Amino acid sequence: MEPELIADYQCVTGEGPLWHPTEQRVYWADIPQGRLFRYDPKTGAHEQCYSGEVVGGFTIQDDGALLLFMARGAVKIWRDGQLETILEEIPDERETRFNDVFADPEGRVFCGTMPTKERLGRLYRLDPDRKLTLLLEGIGTSNGMGLTLDHKQLYYTDSSAKKIYLFDYDRGSGAISNQRVFVDSGDEEGVPDGMTVDAEGYVWSARWDGYRLTRYAPDGSEERRVLFPAKKVSSVTFGGPDYMDMYVTTAGGNNKVENGPGAGALFRLRLGIQGLPEFPSRIR
Repeated sequence: MEPELIADYQCVTGEGPLWHPTEQRVYWADIPQGRLFRYDPKTGAHEQCYSGEVVGGFTIQDDGALLLFMARGAVKIWRDGQLETILEEIPDERETRFNDVFADPEGRVFCGTMPTKERLGRLYRLDPDRKLTLLLEGIGTSNGMGLTLDHKQLYYTDSSAKKIYLFDYDRGSGAISNQRVFVDSGDEEGVPDGMTVDAEGYVWSARWDGYRLTRYAPDGSEERRVLFPAKKVSSVTFGGPDYMDMYVTTAGGNNKVENGPGAGALFRLRLGIQGLPEFPSRIR
């Protein structure tokens, strides 16, 4: 099935699509341009709904607000067009920004940062009480995350390493341990970027510079590829009232000659595969 182009705002780095279950709309970001967009499939209407500071990733809070992860380690709640600060900054992250984030079943948020000139990136965990814990260092490009269906293992993508890792995950504490490689795409075109897990426990990984989504079985074997008219396929999420729609972001909209006619657009796929709702964050 050919991907359906939904909206083309020529995003430089279209990223992080999330389905808002209350509003029944999908949101996505253009990271370096500091823009957020949303699309209502019932009406076909889409719009830019935020313009301001860089948004490296976001989650949807249990009350429907958006939790924005920004530059300098700032975290803010966006509600009705207004921003409320949760963290003003992380001193060690003043020279960089958050990239991809993921809320777990308890409402914690796993949030990665980009490298600085002096060091590689990091992965943090932000707990509902606003406590911040450093989990990993030495990350090339912190990216897509998800859980196995039994909620006992966490997928984590380091794009620069071209690997998706698997960790043991403790739901009670939020701790991760026992890092091993789930997928090594070192000999393939493009790098793994954002990801999600479907209702069958298969992993969907967007392939930056690879023109595609790749679906992996729980044992790490490749099950299929879906090609896009965009070189930089950046992330994917499931949505719709029955979570049968896949929304896929792309990047490179500032240079469509090099990155393809669909670069920077939001696409939809309907493959007859059901996804799962993402967990809401519960940061107070």
